[in-house]
Amino acid sequence: MGAGGSPSAGEVLLSERPTTWRPSQTTSLRLGGLSSHIVTGTTFIQTDIGAEPPIEGVLFTALSGGREPFHGVRRPALEPALGEQPRSRKRGPMDLNKWLAAAVASNAEWSKTFGPFDPHPALAVDDSRFAAAFETFTERLKNNYPFFHPRYAGQMRKPPHPAAVVGYLTAMLINPNNHALDGGPATATMEREVVQQLATMFGYGTYLGHLTTSGTIANLEALFVARELHPEKSIAYSTEAHYTHGRMCNVLGVEGFPVPTDALGRMDLDALEEGLRGGQVGTVVLTAGTTGLGAVEPVHEALALREQYGVRIHVDAAYGGFFTLLAGADGPEELPVEPWQAVAKADSVVVDPHKHGLQPYGCGAVLFRDPSVGRFYLHDSPYTYFTSDELHLGEISLESSRAGATAAALWLTFQLLPPTREGLGQVLAAGRRAALQWADLIENSEYLELYQAPQLDIVSYFPVTAGHALSAIDAASNRILHEGMTDSQDPIFLSTIRLDAVRFAGHPEVAADAAGARILRSVLMKPEFETHVEHLHQRLEELARS
Repeated sequence: MGAGGSPSAGEVLLSERPTTWRPSQTTSLRLGGLSSHIVTGTTFIQTDIGAEPPIEGVLFTALSGGREPFHGVRRPALEPALGEQPRSRKRGPMDLNKWLAAAVASNAEWSKTFGPFDPHPALAVDDSRFAAAFETFTERLKNNYPFFHPRYAGQMRKPPHPAAVVGYLTAMLINPNNHALDGGPATATMEREVVQQLATMFGYGTYLGHLTTSGTIANLEALFVARELHPEKSIAYSTEAHYTHGRMCNVLGVEGFPVPTDALGRMDLDALEEGLRGGQVGTVVLTAGTTGLGAVEPVHEALALREQYGVRIHVDAAYGGFFTLLAGADGPEELPVEPWQAVAKADSVVVDPHKHGLQPYGCGAVLFRDPSVGRFYLHDSPYTYFTSDELHLGEISLESSRAGATAAALWLTFQLLPPTREGLGQVLAAGRRAALQWADLIENSEYLELYQAPQLDIVSYFPVTAGHALSAIDAASNRILHEGMTDSQDPIFLSTIRLDAVRFAGHPEVAADAAGARILRSVLMKPEFETHVEHLHQRLEELARS
């Protein structure tokens, strides 16, 4: 925040606290592969086939090492029992209840193979005590925005896919640590397999890579390697790049070199080249999908500068990376191929599966095109790396402990929705089409004006005001943000981004009576937006003209 609590340039905001939404009528939805019904103040999940309750006994057996038998609690039937006729298999949403129960039961059966033991009484929690704590816990969780719902069109938020939820919980009951093979042999193998899939998606042949807990840590590792390869040299990134690059330059003791952007929010390569002529820049960060406006910087054009000036090229594709699946696609969702094909020639790339990869937080990944950079990670841990002569993931990572459940969740998701155009690409295509559809509606609106055409799935726009000045646009955008999210009957959740006055050069009719203004911003990450855009647009027009 800027001085006096006002947002600074480029800062994305959402209102301070969520508002409880109590709809006045029943609404049927299909979200994240589940069937839901929201009924007058109460939300519940209705699935095709209910799990066999209760599962408390299964939970106790799983967590106590199999000390007690099931005593009437059965594993959900995944196949018909002997003598039964198999039920017809219809295609439909995953039954999350069934598979969560199956996850607990699977862990219990595996645990029993190691023999019984008595859990320590210090761990015992009376069920009634837990019930009271759980009630308080779930009540407090209601203080959240409806990230799962297409009414939420603000920040980069979406629910994890049910397959990721089941995969994470199943592995979490074992609690593997992917730092070393002896900490999680199964999930470490899964991590290698999903990283291979990510490398293939970006066109990397040979590579070194691993998952991280976030895009921030993934970028830190890329900049760490950059520093080791070009000591005493600075790292260049655009003024629209994620703030993590400037922050991590400070952490690494490296000088950061912010480069101005063009009218679309992409790095100005002429300004970059001017900075490169001095020979003090060692690495250039190109962003494939800025988190503010979704701008894709010209990676393909920057490669020529690498050859001329001997710099490294790192691509921060934390937000936009999976959009490479739409490069050259048929249909309105098609993206230009040049910048995405060029990523294969970049020295390193970062992507966040916890954004468009349908994963829970936190799941990032970093890939290096040259595996020999692994030498910068070399260290020894005499009590850790002893069960295998193979390279342990902790030997090629700055992080130590990492949840194996993260790799498990991504692996299971990729088995069903692989990072291909026909798999996960269809999810991104829906959001991309929704963004283009909404942009068309805004361009034909009397009450809203499109700031710029969406390059990926972020739509930026502002209300048409009487004065058509920055101060009026700022005030109206802020009013719409808060009125939309506090409407008890038909709420809509948006975000804003503050832009400097010079960024409105493409809108010469706007009077620059202030240093900048907040405009509205919507990230259409959820595929359900494709059938919800018209309602979003209608609500925005209602709010704008009020």
